[in-house]
Amino acid sequence: MYGGDEVSAIVIDLGSHTCKAGYAGEDAPKAVFPSVVGAIDQMDVDEADNGEKNSASAAESKNNLKNDDSDKAKGPRKLYVGSQSLGYRRDHMEVLSPFKDGIVADWDIVDSIWDHAFRECLLIDPKEHPMLLAEPSSNTQQQRERTAELMFEKYKAPALFLAKNAVLTSFASGRATSLVVDGGGGSITVAPVHDGYVLQKGVATSPIGGEFLTDCLMKSLESKSIMIKPRYSFRRKEIRPGEFQTVDLDFPNTTESYKLYSQRVIASDIKESVCRAPDTPYDESAYSNIPMTSYELPDGQTIEIGADRFKIPDILFNPSLVQSIPGMESFAEIAPSVRGLPQMVIESISKCDVDIRRELFSSILLAGGTASMQQLKERLEKDLLEV
Repeated sequence: MYGGDEVSAIVIDLGSHTCKAGYAGEDAPKAVFPSVVGAIDQMDVDEADNGEKNSASAAESKNNLKNDDSDKAKGPRKLYVGSQSLGYRRDHMEVLSPFKDGIVADWDIVDSIWDHAFRECLLIDPKEHPMLLAEPSSNTQQQRERTAELMFEKYKAPALFLAKNAVLTSFASGRATSLVVDGGGGSITVAPVHDGYVLQKGVATSPIGGEFLTDCLMKSLESKSIMIKPRYSFRRKEIRPGEFQTVDLDFPNTTESYKLYSQRVIASDIKESVCRAPDTPYDESAYSNIPMTSYELPDGQTIEIGADRFKIPDILFNPSLVQSIPGMESFAEIAPSVRGLPQMVIESISKCDVDIRRELFSSILLAGGTASMQQLKERLEKDLLEV
């Protein structure tokens, strides 16, 4: 039985890259796991093996809620949630995201992610806890209704509050008014918050998020013929103490999306380890003789990363740099319309009321994984002072 203040509220923030879940009042989430899931169509499973009944963290798809258009035309499928289940390679397993353009498109997957958070990670009964869900500033009425429907009808939550990401960021640092620059996996959003409300007219977004930068890094390494071997595609054998030999393994039934997911995990770690925002705008000639930084890949080969350490993060400030990365041509069409971070900040503030601009300029908050890149804060500050 739900007892008001006696039980703590559960907070869930389903981002485009990771899902964070935990208890209100604690300073960090208890569970952090990827927002993508592995999916195997039951047809494939029945043919492949009936032996492996690994349903511990696999939420069976339950279509007990009225289906949206996005849920039609799908056979039964088994979903695998959480970094452990995803880390295990399975035949025919596709890696799927519930999001399309930053908005939830597949509620089945969201359901399985919430289920995993409650039952596997937090080990709670959702009936007994009030819920606080973080939602993007761009969330539509329809999305909110669907969220509430799922929470109340399936999970029987006693109470529910949907709060905007930017507002929560602002409150978390003890401010009611601020400009929140949220650098997530799928996009960057700049949102002005005034007295605890998001000023929708001032919200600016850019499709360049952490995953985009990771893809740029992968393409750039590929052009230098550095191939990232996914973790499952080799075994390391110790031939002499401390000396290893890599043996390639072949799994013909691995899906392309799983291979890409596994490579992205590694590329993302390279990015987080070696990349940093340059102090001045990136320029090919000035950075050509920059010292290299070495990084050891899981298969034992050591790669050297030079100018890319600065070039990749600088895409956040100067999106037109993408055109100089081999293999990213598909982005070239929309590149001209994408603005750099400092421009987005200025643009967002200038769309707000004159009276609060000064206050917004004096409390810019950085949130999200991409915004925590080394030297990004210093560079943004410098660029804004120069404008």
